[in-house]
Amino acid sequence: MTDDFLNKPLLSPSQDFDEPKSNRSTSLSSPLTGFSAPISPYLNYDPRFLQQVQPEFIFPEGATKQRGRFELAFSQIGTSVMAGAGVGGMAGFYNGLKTTTALKQSGKLWRTQMLNHVMKQGSGTANTLGTLAVMYSAFGVLLQNVRGEDDDLNTILAGTATGFLYKSTAGLKKCALGGALGLGITSLYCLFQMTRSGSSDSSMKFF
Repeated sequence: MTDDFLNKPLLSPSQDFDEPKSNRSTSLSSPLTGFSAPISPYLNYDPRFLQQVQPEFIFPEGATKQRGRFELAFSQIGTSVMAGAGVGGMAGFYNGLKTTTALKQSGKLWRTQMLNHVMKQGSGTANTLGTLAVMYSAFGVLLQNVRGEDDDLNTILAGTATGFLYKSTAGLKKCALGGALGLGITSLYCLFQMTRSGSSDSSMKFF
């Protein structure tokens, strides 16, 4: 098989007989697109005709094209734990630096105290935020399965229930305060999403 044959483009029968051989051997542009592209010498077809025009993923009929609360729960919990560890670690570093400076500690004692402050406060904050994320995700998945839909109401109810449950062992007053705090945070979040979307029907159904 010669190189001239490999370089031949797809041509209609009229073009194949009417066009001079010199033009046929040097032309590489497709008559449909007008730019050069490789042509298969074996199956005699233009690979550009096989480009995918359908969506890459296939969704069942009636299914949503975004991840549900259960799929998002894993990333939410992990992000909360990492954020808590980072924020708590920085706060522990600041408190440890202030404490060791006041006590005029240095050397190995200073390093030990700094590590203790960073690790203790970082792990505590990570544990707190991780626990809140687990509760919120569990309530969100439960509400989605019970109500059969996922909207901003699930977000608000899940946040309120999380506040109630997290402070349920601290007395009735603190339990109510925790529920009110969860209600306020999730309501502000939903309001922010509705404002950002520019309509009363929020396109961001859950967090």
